[in-house]
Amino acid sequence: MAANDVELWRELGQQLRVDAIRPAAKAGSGHPTSGMSAADLMAVLLAKYLRYDFDNPRDPHNDRLVFSKGHASTLLYAMFRAAGAISEEQLLSYRQFDSIFEGHPTPRIPWVDVATGSLGQGLPYAVGMALAGKRLDRLPFRVWTLCGDSEIAEGSQWEALEHAAHFELDNLVAIIDVNRLGQRGETMHGWNLDSYADRARAFGCHAIEIDGHDVEAIDRAYAEATDIAGQPVVIVAKTIKGKGDPAVEDKNGFHGKALDHSDEVIATLGGVRHLKIEVAKPETGAAKHEFPVGELELPRYELGEEVATRKAYGDALVALGKARGDIVALDGEVSNSTFAEEFRDSIPDRYFEMYIAEQQMVATAVGMQSLGWRPFASTFAAFLSRAYDFVRMSAISRASYSLCGSHAGISIGEDGPSQMALEDIASIRAIHGSTVLHPCDANQTAKLVVAMADLEGISYLRTLRPATPVLYGPDEEFPVGGSRTLREGDDVALVGAGITVHEALKAAEALAKDGIEARVIDLYSIKPLDADTLRSISSPIVTVEDHWIEGGLGEAVLTALAGSEQRPPVVQLAVHEMPHSGKPAELLAEAGIDADGIAAAARRLVAARISAS
Repeated sequence: MAANDVELWRELGQQLRVDAIRPAAKAGSGHPTSGMSAADLMAVLLAKYLRYDFDNPRDPHNDRLVFSKGHASTLLYAMFRAAGAISEEQLLSYRQFDSIFEGHPTPRIPWVDVATGSLGQGLPYAVGMALAGKRLDRLPFRVWTLCGDSEIAEGSQWEALEHAAHFELDNLVAIIDVNRLGQRGETMHGWNLDSYADRARAFGCHAIEIDGHDVEAIDRAYAEATDIAGQPVVIVAKTIKGKGDPAVEDKNGFHGKALDHSDEVIATLGGVRHLKIEVAKPETGAAKHEFPVGELELPRYELGEEVATRKAYGDALVALGKARGDIVALDGEVSNSTFAEEFRDSIPDRYFEMYIAEQQMVATAVGMQSLGWRPFASTFAAFLSRAYDFVRMSAISRASYSLCGSHAGISIGEDGPSQMALEDIASIRAIHGSTVLHPCDANQTAKLVVAMADLEGISYLRTLRPATPVLYGPDEEFPVGGSRTLREGDDVALVGAGITVHEALKAAEALAKDGIEARVIDLYSIKPLDADTLRSISSPIVTVEDHWIEGGLGEAVLTALAGSEQRPPVVQLAVHEMPHSGKPAELLAEAGIDADGIAAAARRLVAARISAS
């Protein structure tokens, strides 16, 4: 290396430190000390190793840079200024109401692929990107990830490293900024670099320990990382939090605080600089890989045939994957239950087994979709709760992908409550911009799987374990946001989804024998829902769901009716008591959401209406 390169890196490191301090000082908040510790690491990366076209951030040949320690955002924005991507004015708009340069970076910024900041997420996302690069795009870009040492306590980081090693992601480099101090004091391992490096090696990674302020050592580490084949690389860098400010260096109590003596510190660091780095652009000779596609030929099921909606999900996903080369399937080691195994067997190049690591499964989907792929990730609906923070954060990433949760509700039967998703509608419904779909038959499921592939945001399909009768023909359409009226009646309306649609139809038959005509509505789209149809109902309503009462279908219906001047009475049937093992019919009856329970509730409503009149 040339002496002038070393001097440039040192000067650039100081510029990045200064520019990590300035926006936080102007905003009066931020995490400048976290950026100051990693400035030298990022200086060498930006000046020599990163391959990125800032004028074309969506170029598939670009390296990707993920700040897993998203609170060090001012350092990332300082890098953007040094690369000539943003102005000094934009840098100093940090944390202002009308600025895209928020406290933690999000894809509102063109050069940011994923939102981080809920600690322990950037590295799992990076694994998804690196896996897409190696197995889907088949391009030689590299994914660089800056991690904080505190977040390494998160289990999601170790899921990420284990999967990275399993998939031999030698295009992934994780840089751990070991500055010893977390938010409230020393981290679990302090400056014990071996504790990080040894565990990384045990997980199958190539680990390198360095002084994170020695730019020549940083250069050697990056060079070594780019030469490693068959393994992800973890660079463990000892740094000093607040490096460059003698008043706060390696001192507790300054995390997440703007420096109140910033002018003095900036002067100590040599003042404001205006170095501009010509970041190397990627080689663009190789084309992004494209998979062959054909015509969409959805499975067709006969009326009255009994088919589980989870089976229809697997069938439809295969058909969709054969018709679209951007469709990717992931599963959490339950593919023989979710029926994602059908995609695995038919389209193995675009199937990824994520094992029982739901956080990494969702993170991989988020990373892949940021590069233009359309992932469908499946597991038991109950197990998605393990990944909920990733789902929540992916909404902040403006991510678009699909989730399928099978074995929902007490209708799964003997496995018992640990396997019964009873919170999933509420949790996914609460995600900003999400779609929640709960089909009741196979043909409906197939059509909704296709629709999900073009939806923005997180779309969720809730599928059933038991086989249910096919109610709809294969050529019928089911628009997202719609509903279907399966039976007309003016005395009472029964509103359900999934398994409860079938119970509602049985209840309507029983009610008809009593002279009560029930309207049966299949509310397969719970979010968005068909508010117009619901508001058109003048008769009493019974909502019925295989879910806890909190946040589910019934509350969605009540929300739709909240603005109505004259709302009909509504009775919500749902699961209220902790379930246990049993036959599906026994459990539905105990919860009062079977045909008998629905009919009884309807009779009470109709009787009350008659007596009131």
